[in-house]
Amino acid sequence: MREALKKNTIKNSVIIFLICIAVHAVEVIFIRTDETVFAECFINKVFGIILLFILLPMAGLKWREIGFKKESFVIDCLKGMGICVLFYAIAFTVEFAVLNAQGTPGHLEFYVTGFSLTGSEAKYTGIGFVLMCIGFNIINVWMEEGLFRGFYITYISRERSENTALWTAAILFGIWHLVTPIRSLIDGDMTIAMFFVMSFGYVILSAVMGIKWGLLYQMSGTVWIGVADHFFNNCVVTNLLHVVTNGGSDELQIVRVMIGELTSFAAVLVYYKIRKVMRI
Repeated sequence: MREALKKNTIKNSVIIFLICIAVHAVEVIFIRTDETVFAECFINKVFGIILLFILLPMAGLKWREIGFKKESFVIDCLKGMGICVLFYAIAFTVEFAVLNAQGTPGHLEFYVTGFSLTGSEAKYTGIGFVLMCIGFNIINVWMEEGLFRGFYITYISRERSENTALWTAAILFGIWHLVTPIRSLIDGDMTIAMFFVMSFGYVILSAVMGIKWGLLYQMSGTVWIGVADHFFNNCVVTNLLHVVTNGGSDELQIVRVMIGELTSFAAVLVYYKIRKVMRI
């Protein structure tokens, strides 16, 4: 097995991905951990972390070689948090402006809920739920940044170019997010037409986010910037901080996420291009 992992890196990456997404699908579609008191699908993420502990020595890699470097933890996490705060400040400003223009002004509320393509209804309060949300999101970003950025990009780059590694990891990350709309289709929350539209948009947006975090990993050599941005995006912006109006909550959440992610992606891409031209 060790020898097999030394070549055919893209093929091996796809096989690893298929194993992970199978566990992901079983949890989301059948176990539905996010519909329990935990309010989060975390089993597949724990599985992915355990798999990384197994794969790294087999592939001849160490955690620091896939970006988990202790010495840059604090400063890079601050950078990632700064990216999220800056561009989601823009997104929230636009959201409030649109709501005011529609005659339905909103305000911010702090409580725990899950992300839903069709509108989340579950609402949890209390410090225990907040702590669980934070804990599960740490597990989530550890697994996703560790696997899709740290491992895949480092591993695939052994045989292929950095661009090929970046795009392969981003595409797999996009497909990873197909499980959520598939469940919505099965549950009857979406029509087939809605499913294709939402799936296409969700996969593309997730792939774009994967490219952004991948570029941050390639430029910095650590996963911490992406980990922090990813964590605050999921935990604070999506799960904890909500825009509430008289008509409901988070009606424009998808728009908020698109604005926040696309503007931050554009900024990271421009910085990457400038850095490349100036050879910084």
